[in-house]
Amino acid sequence: MKDSRIALDPNKLVQFLGKPPEEFTKKDLIRFVEQNNIETINFRYVAGDGRLKTLNFVITSKPQLDRLLSAGERVDGSSLFSYIDAASSDLYVIPRYRTAYVNPFATIPTMDILCSYYTKEGTPLASSPENTVRKAHEVLKASTGFSLDAMGELEYYVIYDKAELYPTTAQKGYQESSPFSQWERLRYEAMEAIAQAGGKIKYGHSEVGNIRGEEKDMEQHEIEFIPVTLEDAADQITIAKWVVRMLGNKYGVVVSFAPKIVVGHAGSGLHIHSRLMKDGKNVMTEGNALSDMAKKVIAGYLSLASSLTAFGNTTPLSFLRLVPHQEAPTNICWGDRNRSVLVRVPLGWLNVQNMVKDANPQEKEELAEYSGNQTVEFRCPDGSANIHFLLAGLAVAARHGLEMENALAYAKKLYVDVNIFAAEHKAIQEQLPQLPDSCWGSAESLLKDRKIYERDGVFSPVVIDGIVKTLKSYQDKDLSERFYGKGDEIKKLVAEYSHCS
Repeated sequence: MKDSRIALDPNKLVQFLGKPPEEFTKKDLIRFVEQNNIETINFRYVAGDGRLKTLNFVITSKPQLDRLLSAGERVDGSSLFSYIDAASSDLYVIPRYRTAYVNPFATIPTMDILCSYYTKEGTPLASSPENTVRKAHEVLKASTGFSLDAMGELEYYVIYDKAELYPTTAQKGYQESSPFSQWERLRYEAMEAIAQAGGKIKYGHSEVGNIRGEEKDMEQHEIEFIPVTLEDAADQITIAKWVVRMLGNKYGVVVSFAPKIVVGHAGSGLHIHSRLMKDGKNVMTEGNALSDMAKKVIAGYLSLASSLTAFGNTTPLSFLRLVPHQEAPTNICWGDRNRSVLVRVPLGWLNVQNMVKDANPQEKEELAEYSGNQTVEFRCPDGSANIHFLLAGLAVAARHGLEMENALAYAKKLYVDVNIFAAEHKAIQEQLPQLPDSCWGSAESLLKDRKIYERDGVFSPVVIDGIVKTLKSYQDKDLSERFYGKGDEIKKLVAEYSHCS
């Protein structure tokens, strides 16, 4: 019988090799290249700007392919990271075999592989994004005994020439179907390509945002993933953004993950769901309730929430999205199924295993228990996030919460079960701490908490210094006041940061 992990896996290497990606070896990749007429290989890696970079190779011989997969290649680190000096800038990029996939857009048969950075001494580059998230996860596991799974909700807008047929009402696009959803086909293609590249997708749908402009229309979509290891979650979001942009280019439309496109309309977030794991088991619940361990993790997220925005909300546009009275959070609090809070505990299939039998009386099969799906959702990040640094930050925050002496009391203090933006609950809202309102404030919060992130060598000091420098360079302390009511100025800001990260 075929392994259940590979039976329906759309990754062509998985199907050909008959094994899951984590078992890929160099010999496997060489065999796949030889027997599938792969002509080129792309090395891909994330630079300091959070974008995917590429190095192309034409395969000319088996010894050349073997050397490439064994030793990687040199790159100019000073052109990839602002804090690396040009006088000593050479780095190695080394392929991670488990990330290999067939490029869905190449005009000739091509295999892509994600890479990690190494120094001249052959050690992992301490400041690189992929190594930072790996270190954060390793330290969490070593210090607490728990691991962290995560996944993202990737929201984006498609900006296209006006469509007269089947228009959708503004702010009413949530889970709309074609033909009222104009760009459902792009989303379908994106989901297929992401899955073939190793992404573990939960579902896709159109989102609330639907903007009818004077010259262009704008339609919002979301692709949501399932929880995987922290490192894999970062990789699959990176690949997903590349795929969606490639399809936008194919169709001649602009795809933007920017936090805000038009003020007064829904912005695009990158909500992150996470779950604490022990020996392969989800420990977020105990019986039919949230576990104390989950509440401690939440306490960690809340405690470091302000500084986490330095990784997850990285442009001035981020703080045009994080404004009161919208679904994007501004107050530091948490609650169950409550979309006005920073950390939400979504429905988790607790004690509801009989629903499908109620809907299908003919079903006789004994049904599985799905309460292991419970996650908590961190709602403030957006598409400008450096996803590797953000997930590394969440791992640091989870550890911080698990080790806080007063974690449960702190979580209890910041729990709310009402819509805090409702007028009758204004007093509750006013008592809650708030997220920063600018990149400048975010940078100040990161400086205050930097020792927590740098503990045990997780975040390199040069990374913290670089992020603070970038955030403060925007000089956006009075952003809301300066841009209030200035539509043309906001349009310029959107244009400048439309292709963030």
